[in-house]
Amino acid sequence: MFNPFNSPQPAAARLSMADAIEQVARGDMALIDVRDISEVRISGKAKDALHIPLMLLNSKADPRSPECESSLDTAKPVGLYCATGARSHLAAQMLSKMGYQAVFNLGGLYDWASAGGQVEPI
Repeated sequence: MFNPFNSPQPAAARLSMADAIEQVARGDMALIDVRDISEVRISGKAKDALHIPLMLLNSKADPRSPECESSLDTAKPVGLYCATGARSHLAAQMLSKMGYQAVFNLGGLYDWASAGGQVEPI
């Protein structure tokens, strides 16, 4: 697979949360929650988001991995969030190195909910 620490990557592109919410609702963007399961159990996750903890991203999002989530496509935009945007920043770098063409760090779940995005329990 790959090592996310072997070279610096540019920051993920920015996208307004309102635009991200619309794109996810239309099915034009995949949404990934990279928080730990304990956080998701407490606060829920964004509606339609895949939950792939950051520590599993190498195997669950790398198209070369047999464990790659089948709904992910390197040509489809991907939005990432965590609690504050720090882990999703690292995840965005990782996905870019894996070949994903449009990757957006959306910040935190609070940002999603504050912009009107729905949150659902797991």
